[in-house]
Order: sequence, then structure tokens, then C-alpha cells
Amino acid sequence: MGFALAEELALRGAEVYLVSGPVHLKTINPAIHRIDVISAEEMNNQCLSIFPKVDGAVMCAAVADYTPVSRADKKMKRGDGDLVVELKPTPDIASGLGKLKKENQLLVGFALETNNERENALGKLKKKNLDFIVLNSLNDPGAGFQTDTNKITIIDKHNNLCNFELKSKQEVAVDIVDYLVDEMKL
Repeated sequence: MGFALAEELALRGAEVYLVSGPVHLKTINPAIHRIDVISAEEMNNQCLSIFPKVDGAVMCAAVADYTPVSRADKKMKRGDGDLVVELKPTPDIASGLGKLKKENQLLVGFALETNNERENALGKLKKKNLDFIVLNSLNDPGAGFQTDTNKITIIDKHNNLCNFELKSKQEVAVDIVDYLVDEMKL
């Protein structure tokens, strides 16, 4: 979804900074400046560095909510007992950008939910200081990960809802960018 959004934004004339974790997807438009990262910490640092210089950000994929406290530098051999991995919260990048957001910047988030979908999305919208949030449901067939289609609902900071049918991710990107352009005019 992030690559489809980057391409649609660049197609409409935006200079795009795409911060991406390890994927095999390629960018096409030369107006997309791709920044590849490996870790959540790297992604957070890149986003915090770029955000003050741009008109807005679309945070369309979240890194894991938790990160291992320690990292093994060698293979961990099987033992007789259970292995316990201690986890710590991963920085919430969208929330961090929401704290830095200036009045003239737009911040868009995504919420992938499995239960209490609208309620959880509204909570994230407010907590993270987003202008609007794109709700994906893992309960909708054909939406989510590892598929070329998605079904979304956009909820804005004024509690307006806009439901969309199942579409290709490219068509969904057009819908989201149309909404974003309308928000920037307000």
C-alpha cells in the first residue's frame, strides 16, 4: 500500500520520501526518494529527520509493536527448556510525528484492526494527532497483507466517515490521495 501511495503522490507532482523496511518492491517514479531501513529504530530516526522538512506524512504501515530487549549475535541453539524472549515497546512513529506536527502539516495514519475497529481507529486518530486515519479490517476478505486489493474506511478528525468498496491497492491509493488533497485545501 505504501508503494502504491508513493507512486500516486509522485504522479500528482509531489516530491516523495518513501521510508521502507526490507521488501522486494521497486519504485518507478524518479520523484520518489527511497530510504531503505532494516530496524524500527532506523525507520523512526529517518521519519523524525524528514518530517520537519515536508508538508505531511502518510504512515501507512506500522512496525511491530514490540522489539526484543536483546539481540543474539550467534545462533541460539535448542536447549532442554523453554526460551523466554523479553520484549519492549517499539517507538510509535506516527505518535512521535504527531507531537512534532505543525499547524500547516498533514499527518495521516493507518489502523489495521480485528475488533472494535472504528472505536480503536478513532482512539488512534486522537491520540496520535492525526488529520485522518485509514481503517483496514482483517475481517474483510481481500483486504490487508499479501493481497493486491484493499477495503478501507477513512475517518477524519471531525468524525466524518467515508467507506470504500474492495478495490486494487492502486485504486485505493487514488482514493486516499484524493482525500488528502481535499484535506490540504481546508
